[in-house]
Amino acid sequence: MGLAYGRAEQGATLIVVLLFLVLIMLAGAIAVRQSTTDLKIATSDQINTVLLQSADSANQKIETMVNGSPTSNGYQDVTSATGALGHFLLFEDNKANEFIYCFNPRTQRYLTNSATVRVPAGGYVDGINNGVCNYANAADYTSARQAVMTQVSIAITPPSANIEAFEHVVIGKEVEDRTSKKFKFDIRPTSSLPAYNEPKLGTEKCFEQTSIPNNVATGKKSLDECLLAASTPSKMLYEQADVENVSSSTKCYPFGKGTLNSKCVLSTAP
Repeated sequence: MGLAYGRAEQGATLIVVLLFLVLIMLAGAIAVRQSTTDLKIATSDQINTVLLQSADSANQKIETMVNGSPTSNGYQDVTSATGALGHFLLFEDNKANEFIYCFNPRTQRYLTNSATVRVPAGGYVDGINNGVCNYANAADYTSARQAVMTQVSIAITPPSANIEAFEHVVIGKEVEDRTSKKFKFDIRPTSSLPAYNEPKLGTEKCFEQTSIPNNVATGKKSLDECLLAASTPSKMLYEQADVENVSSSTKCYPFGKGTLNSKCVLSTAP
């Protein structure tokens, strides 16, 4: 009986050791899986931050140019007849178009000769199609690292049925004056990481698609829908911006004591 008891004890010890080994293996597998999940979450957060910063920098660039000095090159480029905003501000017939350019802070791409201007019926204004981002071109990335690519779409906000009377007129301006109109723009910068997955569905390149949902043709996808289907990490920001001429006045006192404001004195130069 003593020998039988010893053999039973040795068998139980083996089973306990095996159970401990199984538990250790399970704990290790769970730890590895948790680490992988944490890594994916951290990577996703980093990608989201990079894409957000890139898209937002495109918005800030436009704001800086529009709000800058009227004599600056940026202001003149963006508001000129061939500029990203001047295309709409100066020509009534262009209000339904979509102005597209590939954002690159190292170069200036805010004029029609380096942009793509879509018309709702399809096709491009004057056949110019130079604004779509090309993920095979190093110059189209926002930095020399060739990681992030940002494409910007600008269009006039469609009229609302609830618009108030004279809401489109700048206060202090004559209604008949062309500069009295106030414009509302839809600005959609879309950033992506083409290195993770090629932004392409079959023969359809995502960056060649419109960013405006209402302009998507039957059987096609919008830019953000195409990037999602292609599993390309991306982020689109949507911003509405009001652009108007700011009126200002200077008080003049033609009588009394004191020095007259120089702005109130007519020039005597011929």
